[in-house]
Amino acid sequence: MNTSTNFAGRVKNRVLALLLVIFFFNLSAFAPAPPPKDQSIQLALLLDTSNSMDGLIDQAKSQLWKIVNELAAAKCADGKKPNIKIALYEYGNDGLPSSEGYIRLVSGLTDDLDVISEKLFALSTNGGNEYCGQVINTSLKQLEWSTSANDLKMIFIAGNEPFTQGRISYRTASTLAREKGVVVNTIFCGPYDEGVSTSWKDGADITGGSYMSIEQNRRTVYVPSPYDDRISALNEKLNNTYVYYGSSGASKKELQAVQDSNAGSYGEANKVERAVSKSSHAYKNSSWDLVDAAKENEEVIAKAKDEDLPKEMKGMTIAQRQAYVKEKSTERKKIQDEIQALNKKRQEYIAANTPKAESDNMLDAVMIKAVREKAKTKNLSF
Repeated sequence: MNTSTNFAGRVKNRVLALLLVIFFFNLSAFAPAPPPKDQSIQLALLLDTSNSMDGLIDQAKSQLWKIVNELAAAKCADGKKPNIKIALYEYGNDGLPSSEGYIRLVSGLTDDLDVISEKLFALSTNGGNEYCGQVINTSLKQLEWSTSANDLKMIFIAGNEPFTQGRISYRTASTLAREKGVVVNTIFCGPYDEGVSTSWKDGADITGGSYMSIEQNRRTVYVPSPYDDRISALNEKLNNTYVYYGSSGASKKELQAVQDSNAGSYGEANKVERAVSKSSHAYKNSSWDLVDAAKENEEVIAKAKDEDLPKEMKGMTIAQRQAYVKEKSTERKKIQDEIQALNKKRQEYIAANTPKAESDNMLDAVMIKAVREKAKTKNLSF
């Protein structure tokens, strides 16, 4: 009797233990996933550079840094900042090879924003055979898109001809985008209803993207603020904290100044937008700047060749180099923090002094709206 009772007790305990294991296993299946690490925003801009698109290219040049500043404001669920990479294509230009579908990869996905600016300012318009499906398809296959479902991956294609042109159907391209987790957003340069009737909206709908229309020939209107002069002055000081190294370091430093000038060609307020971008995490130059590079790997300070350093660093010992770079890093952080603080006041001033209708149908406004809408699906906030 006792033996039978003990056996039954052991069986009961084992059954209970098994049930507990099953319970906790199932419970874990419904537990919230840990927050994603190192989220990214990848954005490919596909611009029609046919003859009629001068206004579109002009808007892209004048609004690049405002768009970058919006991306830089994004926050992950854990409070960190996502990595930001931008790519650029031009299409519809008869100066491009017909064998490639009149398409050119201007820049692959990169966090080197000075390169994006340089390439953008070099664009010119010519001719016109606009194959939307083919340029989308090409960008999906050429670019190194992230495979993580946590990352925000977006294509923005802008143009003014029917979306149906070319040998590759936009439906085929948009379906491929959906499979890769890339959202296609379409921007028709003309009346909204015309874009709908020429399939621009359908191209976006396939991936759950946004369809938008803009007036591409409207010029960007900037609102000057009382904080612009101070931010511009700080931008000059900020440039002095960059310590070039490597064989291309000096030319990269010069490129930085050239892009300051390009931004300024659209007015002081636009140059300020670029300065704000340079004060954010989105502006990275670790490939040529020792301050940024040392944040990733401090060994680069010791390994840099003496002949590739600025004259004020030539002949320094490793300890002296480290101290110099640390000093510049501290100085940069202080300047960037001040720019960010001033920009907060500047944005409040601009918001209070800009009529809403002034910018609703401009390139930057529609892109920012689309980014914000889709960012929510990746737990990104602004």
